[in-house]
Amino acid sequence: MSERLLEVETMSSTGDPQRIYLPYDKLIIACGSSSSTHGVPGLEHCFQLKTISDAQAIRRRVMDNFETASLPTTTPEERKRLLSFVVCGGGPTGVETAAEIYDFCQEDIMNYYPKICREEVSIHVIQSREHILNTYSEAISKYAEDKFRRDHVDLITSARVSAVYPDHVVYSTRSPDGTITQHTIPTNFVLWSTGIAMNPFTRRVSSLLPNQVHKRAIEVDAHLRVKGAPLGDVYAIGDCATIETSIVSHLLELVDEADKDKNGKIDFDEWEIMVSRIKQRIPMAGAHLSKVRTLFDLYDSDADNSLTLNELAMLLQEIGNKITALPATAQVASQQGKYLGKKFTQLARKGDVLAANDVGALDEVVSPPFRYAHLGSLAYIGNAAVFDLGGLSFMGGLVAMYAWRSVYWSEQVSARTRALLMIDWIIRGVWGRDLSKL
Repeated sequence: MSERLLEVETMSSTGDPQRIYLPYDKLIIACGSSSSTHGVPGLEHCFQLKTISDAQAIRRRVMDNFETASLPTTTPEERKRLLSFVVCGGGPTGVETAAEIYDFCQEDIMNYYPKICREEVSIHVIQSREHILNTYSEAISKYAEDKFRRDHVDLITSARVSAVYPDHVVYSTRSPDGTITQHTIPTNFVLWSTGIAMNPFTRRVSSLLPNQVHKRAIEVDAHLRVKGAPLGDVYAIGDCATIETSIVSHLLELVDEADKDKNGKIDFDEWEIMVSRIKQRIPMAGAHLSKVRTLFDLYDSDADNSLTLNELAMLLQEIGNKITALPATAQVASQQGKYLGKKFTQLARKGDVLAANDVGALDEVVSPPFRYAHLGSLAYIGNAAVFDLGGLSFMGGLVAMYAWRSVYWSEQVSARTRALLMIDWIIRGVWGRDLSKL
């Protein structure tokens, strides 16, 4: 990275692998993530939902299952397996996928396969927690569970998948008395959506850089610069990145900046300076540093109106433990992308002038640290939708569904894509989904 070259492996015109080197001024890593395996064997038999090709593969498998199940040569046992769909994970991705499969089967596919009864189709959601959508409010979680039960979607909570095989899924449940029971679901479709992990590229980048200790993502600072890379050259956003939350790792730097009398201790005035520096480095810590005097007195164990290095380390460690990392959602990635776009625009306009005047870190001059503004969470649950707007919950049928659609419609990048999306919704409403194989 010090040479500002990106090594790319590609195929030559003869079909042989070759490597090329692509120079860059700024490198943005935004390659997403893969699903976390949690050590479960057999995930090669599962689908993921990370890309457009993943969605197309899921659609093809669902349609192929119905075609095979409708053949007169298919046995009842095989028919039951083909019409069983298992979703592992009760978060937004798993819940929305289960809802879409339910709608797809009940509203469209069934019309083309009259010999298949609606009651033969079964959808199972396996969730390790006690409730689905557990990151949403309790009211929303309960509404989603009630909606799925009315639709006869099988919710299996407080359960863990043990293994996935080509023709069945094995999971375990724990009874109140501690007894663990193994269960099996015959199926020909399994979606795995249980958390995120590094993909091979981000794992390679993380292994090559110093100070990268996070196990699931590349660590970046508050300006989205990759830690350990040349300052201001490499950035990371989205699911593949996480903003550092450890304050204690900057202890010596913070003390060096705040300790004006160089006595190795921090008095209250110096503590206020340190707090302002912490907020600049890690803005997410600001919410936990509002009571400056209270924190100072709480950790001043010997009441000498100063904090030693040990006392400071304990204080900063406690604050760092309270900071919650940003969720791996499209909302976060979108805001980070817009932030970097504005930053690079300012660097292009002012960078040469600032560099000529020997200004230090240009990122910190042209833009403040990234601050995430949570606008709420939403999920589609089968001709209904739920909204969690931070203290305000909204859920329901047709009205909520169109509110959900309006949010996604407004997020389209151009008038053309908005028009195409609107036309697609109208066609679906009038004639149903297009079942052509892609």
